[in-house]
Amino acid sequence: MPNRNATKRRVALFRARDDAAGSAIALRRLGFSAVCLPVIDALPLAVAPRRPAYDAVIATSAKAFLRDAPIDHAAPLFVVGAKTARAAERRGWRIVAPPAPDSAHLIDLLARTISPGAAVLYLAGRDRKPAIEAALMTTHEMDIVEVYAAEARKHWTSKEIRVFGGCAAALHYSRRSAALAAELARSAGQDGHFRRMIHICMSADTAGPLTAAGAPDVRVAARPEEAALFTTLADAATVFPTHCGSRI
Repeated sequence: MPNRNATKRRVALFRARDDAAGSAIALRRLGFSAVCLPVIDALPLAVAPRRPAYDAVIATSAKAFLRDAPIDHAAPLFVVGAKTARAAERRGWRIVAPPAPDSAHLIDLLARTISPGAAVLYLAGRDRKPAIEAALMTTHEMDIVEVYAAEARKHWTSKEIRVFGGCAAALHYSRRSAALAAELARSAGQDGHFRRMIHICMSADTAGPLTAAGAPDVRVAARPEEAALFTTLADAATVFPTHCGSRI
């Protein structure tokens, strides 16, 4: 049952538009108005793998398939997330196992499936956590090819700034995007409004830049998953301001 106090309350999503689309639909079902204000642009990079073929290929983001890489698609592909799997299949890849829910499960799957010493290609982003390569580098012949870069945006458009001014709360999915959102708000002259917003975070680590920016109402979901993020938002909606300064 949607929270009546949440109806028409505007929530900022600082994710890429394709990542935010599903979140926005879910938020509307809960009675919120969601606004996508990306802080990062994903750009494909030219790649040149060291080998023509690999025993296995891995990817953790749909952004790994923004462009078709010059790699033998006959190699079995292992991925994190259904969205990554769909993006890969559109490029002609063969998914050999159900998508892993996260990197830890992918590492476990590869340990059980791929023989030690096998040649593994990781289609990675330029900015990434090192868990996968740290786990596999010593047991496999692993090559890492950076196929996309998540570049920070320099500024929001004037329309985005106006929309941001009407947001009562924001959802934060990563530490980096939270820090970039704070910087974009500052450069837009909206740092005061940014601090007054209610900030709902995926984890305590994500919340760090918001606390550092001086935001007094920063809340952390009980679990690092979107459903818990939405629950925390619904609880916070009871204290949303009755009016936000949007001029739209």
